[in-house]
Amino acid sequence: MTDIENVTPMNNVKIEETTKPAADNKNGGNWGAECYVLDEYMIKDPPKEQDNHENKTNGNNADAENKNGENEIKEENKGKKKRGQNKNRPVYKMEHKPKICGAYLNAEPGTEPDCKYTNCKYVHDLKTYMETKEEDIGAECFVYQTLGYCPRGVTCRFASQHIDHEFRNIKNKDIFTGEPQEINMLSKDVQIKLRKKTYDFNLADKAIQLSFDIWRKNNPEKNTGTSLYKLDAQKDESKENGEPETKKAKIEVEEKPIGYAPEEDLIKMRPQERKKLDFRNKLYLAPLTTVGNLPFRRLCKKLGADITCSEMAMGLPLLQGHQPEWALLQRHHTEDFFGIQVCGCSPNQMGRVAQLLEENVECDFVDINMGCPIDLVFKKGMGSGLMARNRPIETISRTMANIMSRPLTIKMRTGIYKDKNIAHNLFPKLQDLGVAALTIHGRSREQRYTKLADWDYIGECKNTVDIPVFGNGDVFNYEDYILKKEQSGVDGIMIARGALIKPWIFTEIKEQRHWDISAQERLDIFKDYCNFGLEHWGSDDKGLETTRKFLLEWLSFTYRYVPFGILKNPPQRINERIPGRYRGRCEMETLLSSNNSQDWVKITEIFLGKVKDNFEFVPKHKANSYS
Repeated sequence: MTDIENVTPMNNVKIEETTKPAADNKNGGNWGAECYVLDEYMIKDPPKEQDNHENKTNGNNADAENKNGENEIKEENKGKKKRGQNKNRPVYKMEHKPKICGAYLNAEPGTEPDCKYTNCKYVHDLKTYMETKEEDIGAECFVYQTLGYCPRGVTCRFASQHIDHEFRNIKNKDIFTGEPQEINMLSKDVQIKLRKKTYDFNLADKAIQLSFDIWRKNNPEKNTGTSLYKLDAQKDESKENGEPETKKAKIEVEEKPIGYAPEEDLIKMRPQERKKLDFRNKLYLAPLTTVGNLPFRRLCKKLGADITCSEMAMGLPLLQGHQPEWALLQRHHTEDFFGIQVCGCSPNQMGRVAQLLEENVECDFVDINMGCPIDLVFKKGMGSGLMARNRPIETISRTMANIMSRPLTIKMRTGIYKDKNIAHNLFPKLQDLGVAALTIHGRSREQRYTKLADWDYIGECKNTVDIPVFGNGDVFNYEDYILKKEQSGVDGIMIARGALIKPWIFTEIKEQRHWDISAQERLDIFKDYCNFGLEHWGSDDKGLETTRKFLLEWLSFTYRYVPFGILKNPPQRINERIPGRYRGRCEMETLLSSNNSQDWVKITEIFLGKVKDNFEFVPKHKANSYS
């Protein structure tokens, strides 16, 4: 255990009160509503006179010298919203260390390593390596105890349990089965074909061309550049909506239906019958960028999630054989209901992605991202930008649905602009195109997370189709789950931020209770995550630091949970914030509630050892809402 005596209440959660007005959507909004804890846990701020006195006694000369610079910074940042990605954050770089030759790393006890490369640049002297290696973090290796074999060998930071006196890697044959725990790895053969552009996409190209022909046949009056929306820049309409004339162009939805093409126009892309899945009454862990990695999904699965989905993978890097993008598709064997989410803007690109996934990836369904609000994605016509493009929506959906034997699903938002909901027009058209299930996040792209989700509108969309529909937005406890599900009539609930802040929400919903989880139980969850991370990314120095990095990103969400047992008016809602500072019921609960990134680092040190002196961390995401 790490020393936490230096953690003081001053490092606890302190969220500045906002002056932003309440949300004006039809749900009432309450952006940044207040959440109160019992009086004995609140910390009263010291009188302002003390702070001022301290500044005066330290002298005013230094303040005068920095005053001009501070004013310049304030003017520069004035009016800017603190949201999006922290692009200028410091990046920690590990020191370069010599690597062990693979022949020596995986040599079995009693055998002599045989390196086939005469000019091998890697280390062959294991004894010398062990003398310079840093001390192990612990005596027990989770990977070895679970699988009977640790592939990191002597480089493992828990290696003492599974190496012999000759530094050979021991294998426990009573446990070791040799079966892979994770699948969907990109094979070298496929990667070479993709990079050399020799992969046979003939099936996808035929399907894409057929989909374009069907679209032209159904829409003879339209040219290739027509979209689902018409621009309307009338000044009087802008004034009626109370918005600046130049803020945006208005959008209008065309009501022309898109239907399935006649059977004689379709090619049977797959001889087998399309796979059937039961989506109803399932708890769905949303695809989560950065934090929704395999170890986190595995943890949520352990805590009660029914459906898991990969992080959003971009179509073009997949077609280029980009290894980091393919790594997002990896699936653990415990994920028994698993989907892959892809994002793209071109029918040609997405059709080829569909064939590539069909032939090389094991998953239960494929989901199209039509809701990502990020500017970089939106401006390229992907994510929520795809909602504004009629022909690509139809051709992509028809092509992918006919190429794949597994179900095609789509996740979207209510629309692009907050005053123009359009999802209800898309739902029946997508059902006719062969989409098996739909998910709707109850906010528009423009709203991001600053308004409460509109569950009444989610219910309206649900009533337009006969296929399963998932609702998404603001579910943070089992009461929210029951209320939103009854209010909208959806077939299931997708949970995103609620799972990031308290992944045990799946347990609460299934057991229909509020879990007043203790600090030790929360630590056990973090321990499981670290173990899963070390198994996935590796238990050597590189894998350990990768696990630490993603754990820190996750901790930037988990500190927002306010312990149930100290709330004045439980349960906590996802948009509520503490108007002040509080302490927990024990030192560890206080530490877990800290918004200081240095305290998050202390939590990682409990499981992953001490960090280097030059280590620093800044969260990847910053938001203008309690998201």
